[in-house]
Amino acid sequence: MKIIYHCFGGSHSSVTAAALHVGLLAKDRLPEPQELMALPYYDKTNNNDFGAIHFMGCDEQGNEIYVLGKKSLGNRFSHLLMGVAEMLGKEDQILVVNVMDRVNISMKLGGFTSRRINIPFLGRPVVIQGTRQAFGAIINLVEAIKFRVLNIKQR
Repeated sequence: MKIIYHCFGGSHSSVTAAALHVGLLAKDRLPEPQELMALPYYDKTNNNDFGAIHFMGCDEQGNEIYVLGKKSLGNRFSHLLMGVAEMLGKEDQILVVNVMDRVNISMKLGGFTSRRINIPFLGRPVVIQGTRQAFGAIINLVEAIKFRVLNIKQR
């Protein structure tokens, strides 16, 4: 199965979720700022990355995990991707996960400042703190997705 975590910029919450899913981050403790910054794509995307699907790795079950920034398309993007998957007869092989409901105000402000208006020295500490604050909620989402995928595969 291919699992695509998506958020506004594809730079923070979706990257954190995908990193948890593939084991790049431990779920039993808060990541240090340098651990977050070491992740592929974390606070590194630009306008050319919107709409691009980036591979993050495979999980222990062999599922391929991806991240995507989709700007303000919200769940419409999920519907679009699933519509294309259905047209190709692959809808049972793709899971699209919107991470935006796990994003807090610090992540929004920090991400906007760092990525959108390109002032990372101001925005990065704020988005990192916000990511650490949202970490438990992101873990819960990833664990729910892993459970869902396991149930799908057992059918």
